[in-house]
Amino acid sequence: MRDVSFKNTTKRTAFARAELTASAETIRRVQNGDTPKGDPVPVAKVAAIQATKKTTEWIPYCHNIPIEHVRVDFEFLEDRIAVEVFVVSVAKTGVEMEAMTGAAAAVLTLYDMLKMIDDDMEIVGVRLLSKTGGKSDLPKRNGWSAQVLVMSDRAHRGEYEDRSGPILERALDAHGAGSVSIMVLPDESDSLANEVRTASESGVSILIITGGTGVGPRDITPDTVEPLLEKSLPGVVAAYQSYSHSRLPTAMLARPLAGIIGQTVVLVVPGSPGACEDAMACLMPSLLHVHSMLAGEGHP
Repeated sequence: MRDVSFKNTTKRTAFARAELTASAETIRRVQNGDTPKGDPVPVAKVAAIQATKKTTEWIPYCHNIPIEHVRVDFEFLEDRIAVEVFVVSVAKTGVEMEAMTGAAAAVLTLYDMLKMIDDDMEIVGVRLLSKTGGKSDLPKRNGWSAQVLVMSDRAHRGEYEDRSGPILERALDAHGAGSVSIMVLPDESDSLANEVRTASESGVSILIITGGTGVGPRDITPDTVEPLLEKSLPGVVAAYQSYSHSRLPTAMLARPLAGIIGQTVVLVVPGSPGACEDAMACLMPSLLHVHSMLAGEGHP
């Protein structure tokens, strides 16, 4: 079973359709309520809803997610009955299997309740019509630039090998960065401020500064960067803090920061490899949307 614990919770929808072919006489009798086991339509509707909620018991690798809404619609055509199922959830993974399972259960129920009057019925298709939600909804952006500043006295002196910078570099590359540079700096305000100004003046799209966000005597990163920001992004900070605190209680002691200087998005995150992984999992690729907003393009 796939690990989805790193994912954000978002609204997910899926729309699926299943079809049952039947004779014109069978369809006429269903529409007139003239079938031996009673009206199969409301029974099939309940079957679809139940199956949607029970999908994880039928499909072994499906995640058990909350089902917020199910809508079931029937369409009577000349030679078939179509069932469409629309499912909504707020979850970490999609609901396409739930929608298709619900549609399949509905046509199976119709088949069961009509088989004594029509030997030639056939379930001819169960398919996903559409789905929304998750990172796939955001347009892919390529060719932007990024810089990573690693704040660490010991890494700067060569006393240990920095691991956070390469983690951020790989993640930024995976999200379409055209170039990523990494620089390791000592925990010194003057050198940090100079590099932040240089990055923004050169038009770097995203500047990530990792390390120095704690409360120790050498943790100067947020105190140095905050006065340089032209606009703050408190929503970005809130999203990151909520995400990281739900996975590590001591994350509440960190002082992350986000804002804008010119056309550069500046993000300050703790220096541990896990904190950097959390930042990328939580904030990307949504953070890239800020450049469309800076360009006046609005929301997608």
